[in-house]
Amino acid sequence: MSSHPIDQSFVDGLLTLPLDELMSRARGVRDAAHGTRITFSPKVFIPLTMLCRDKCGYCTFAQPPARLEKPYMTAEDVLAIARQGARTGCQEALFTLGERPEERYEIAANWLRDNGYDSTVHYLHDMAKLVLDETGLLPHANAGALYNDELAMLRSVSPSQGMMLESLRDDLECHRGAPDKEPQRRINTLCEAGELAIPFTSGILVGIGEERRDRIEALALIAAAHAKYGHVQEVIVQNFLPKAGTAMHKANPCPEDEYLWSIAVARLILPTSIHLQAPPNLSDDFGILLDAGIDDWGGVSPVTADHVNPERPWPALDRLRDVTEDRGMVLAPRLTIYPEYATAPEKWLDPALHFPVMDRTDAEGLGRDDPGAFWPEKVTAADVVQDGAEVVLVGHKSTQWYSGSNVKPMTLVPHPRPAAKGRIAEIIEGHRNGQELGEDEVVALFAARGPEVGYLADYADELRFKTVGNNVTWVHNRNINYTNVCTYKCKFCGFSKGPLSLNLRGTPYLLTLDDIADRAVEAWEMGATEVTLQGGIHPDFDGDYYIDVTKAVKSAVPDMHVHGFTALEVTEGAHRNGESLREYLLRLKEAGLASLPGTAAEILDDDIRAIICSDKVNTEEWLECHRQAHSIGLHSNITIMFGSVEHPRSWAKHMVVTRELQKETGGFTEFIPLPFVHMASPIYLQRKARRGPTFRENLLMHAIGRIFYHGLIDNVQVSWVKIGTAGAAQLLQAGCNDLGGTLMDENISRAAGANHGQMMTEGRFGEIVAPMRRTLVQRNTAYKFLSPTAGA
Repeated sequence: MSSHPIDQSFVDGLLTLPLDELMSRARGVRDAAHGTRITFSPKVFIPLTMLCRDKCGYCTFAQPPARLEKPYMTAEDVLAIARQGARTGCQEALFTLGERPEERYEIAANWLRDNGYDSTVHYLHDMAKLVLDETGLLPHANAGALYNDELAMLRSVSPSQGMMLESLRDDLECHRGAPDKEPQRRINTLCEAGELAIPFTSGILVGIGEERRDRIEALALIAAAHAKYGHVQEVIVQNFLPKAGTAMHKANPCPEDEYLWSIAVARLILPTSIHLQAPPNLSDDFGILLDAGIDDWGGVSPVTADHVNPERPWPALDRLRDVTEDRGMVLAPRLTIYPEYATAPEKWLDPALHFPVMDRTDAEGLGRDDPGAFWPEKVTAADVVQDGAEVVLVGHKSTQWYSGSNVKPMTLVPHPRPAAKGRIAEIIEGHRNGQELGEDEVVALFAARGPEVGYLADYADELRFKTVGNNVTWVHNRNINYTNVCTYKCKFCGFSKGPLSLNLRGTPYLLTLDDIADRAVEAWEMGATEVTLQGGIHPDFDGDYYIDVTKAVKSAVPDMHVHGFTALEVTEGAHRNGESLREYLLRLKEAGLASLPGTAAEILDDDIRAIICSDKVNTEEWLECHRQAHSIGLHSNITIMFGSVEHPRSWAKHMVVTRELQKETGGFTEFIPLPFVHMASPIYLQRKARRGPTFRENLLMHAIGRIFYHGLIDNVQVSWVKIGTAGAAQLLQAGCNDLGGTLMDENISRAAGANHGQMMTEGRFGEIVAPMRRTLVQRNTAYKFLSPTAGA
């Protein structure tokens, strides 16, 4: 491939513009494309072999056999590093290695042959697969100039691959004796990777004897390859530093101004869909690299050295974050592949890698940012099921927070330095001035990181105080899940039993009307003011069943508030009776139904519903059920189940359609985010969903909900069942004012694997609220205060 034609006047401008102006323009391009976000990849470096057939004048990585204990790392060596990375929460295993050492060194060829391999690349494939299977770390193969069949072989085990182009000059002294650095060899590899749809990393090395026009030519060629294939996910601009023991040990290091010029020029030449990286450990004042336009720090390891530059240690993550935030940017972990590729797996990933990548992503396709160990989940059948999950985790246990776990989440609020600039600050300032958030604004807010999360939480909490003061409310209630037999096939549900779940070990049940009445009486005697009625759609039910259940409760406890029946149950009941929704809801109300839960909403985006609950009510049917309920005086709430397969755009769509209905009817009393509990969920066990939302996404969902519905819905509830009490305490500082119900016998979350859910007490609610100096207030379902101590 020849260089991409580039306008000569543009080149002249790059060559003549003052450095400050170039850097300013580069920052502008970066900010417009990527906002305030700077990414990095938490990784381990695995130097599979330090033997290499090439002899480059600047390299200390490649070593002769005499200096090495063994020619290749063994499988045990590889796994030891990878496991250490998994324990520290790394996401990536970067395999670095010399190029084709078996063609130069007999010891390498013999070792490969003795161990059953015909090439270094073949051995790399097997070690990458081993790391992927045993630790879940995502391999990145950095094996140099490869042929089509080699790239294709690695594609099945390595989500991304890379090779520095370095330079298109074929006369550089430093590359004499390095056949794999012949420019056309590397150009061919770059283009073959594009043909195979491999997310690819390339880059240039600055200061090895090339000139500015040479760098422009190399960058233009990379841009041309990307224009054709769309596969270049990032370009690294790396500065040459002389090293002892190399042919170039007396050469001058790349001047800082020359390096900054090259970074800025790269940002101006490359399309913005290519991310721009510069390694922070190769610059003493690495913050200035941000000023030149980069949006990625590359791989930073808490475990292993930079084996290519071992004399330059990685900056500690806290320092990397501080330097980034000091320039008004925020830090975000990513995977071996960037979100644009992670969220389009059908095009960019081998099918075998779809789930391993999805398992590590957040909703944007970035790396999950909860601290702690991360291991692939392995399950076995539970010895005792009863009302819990039918599987239990075995093997290495992850210690990252997830919905339903007992792990305490990281502290996001209060943030020590809450701040935002750019798009997020602009959106919030507009909201302060009365502007309504739309779909695009919601998506932008969900991208918040670091101090931006604290900024949004503080604003949401300010709105909470203006709306409901310092009261934290709760309701004394009991869940009655009257049957777990269901004809529907919701892929996220670990609770229901039906034709497709007969292989599961839980026992199908159906409570009698007397059982339901007895549980209502027991709840009343324990102080409950509400029963929540939800269950599966039993094939034997007619529509009158739900009316009979309601009558049974009201007959046993006339003053009990009956909060019951999802939009699916109501719609199905009306259908089975051949009645209109309004007629059927009027009969339910006459029988004693007082309000509807917002569940069965999941995500009100029909593209997502087609994946997770294709036979359930669609978005318009859910909205119409609540519209009709509101029209006859039955209030309800808005729920959203998030963190399985959808992305922030779907969250925004959900919010927009429910807000429009609230403007129309005013019948929603609260917003209740329900994070997806993954552990025993069928869709996760089938390896087709994420591990639920991260804690940051949980906090943002509640905070953004408070902002989005401000002036229309006064109450934002935190689901302690799914988030736990430690997480709930933080969310109460991020816009939430309600802790929901005591929830005796909540079985649906427990069946999905949650550790919480059986019962909360007023005293335990009080323990959450007391440190915040807020007033705990008992309420009824309609938010009428029942506690005499309620204050402003």
